[in-house]
Amino acid sequence: MKLMIYVLNDVHLLDKFIVSLKNHGIKGATIINSTGMGRMLSESDDMNIIGTLSILFNGPRAESRVILMALEDQQVDIALKIIDDIAGDLSKPNSGIVFTVPIDYIKGFKK
Repeated sequence: MKLMIYVLNDVHLLDKFIVSLKNHGIKGATIINSTGMGRMLSESDDMNIIGTLSILFNGPRAESRVILMALEDQQVDIALKIIDDIAGDLSKPNSGIVFTVPIDYIKGFKK
């Protein structure tokens, strides 16, 4: 099993993402509201000018979502395909990030 951690930067894609997960047999995820370090720095007094310039060029992004999914190994590729289909190429700036870590122990997971 793997824990997939996906930071979805475009929160408008969340509904489409979770419906697609459900349609592909992935039944559970935990969704957490989040704000990135860059956003927090741009709001500090020391970084105010840089933050203002960043908003002009990149647009405002007040928050993102961290989505945690405990997945069977065969579900990882399915989830990655869904992310690619909905969010696009994560190698582009401000598009999000996804990674997995092994799960050594889990209790309460329902297949």
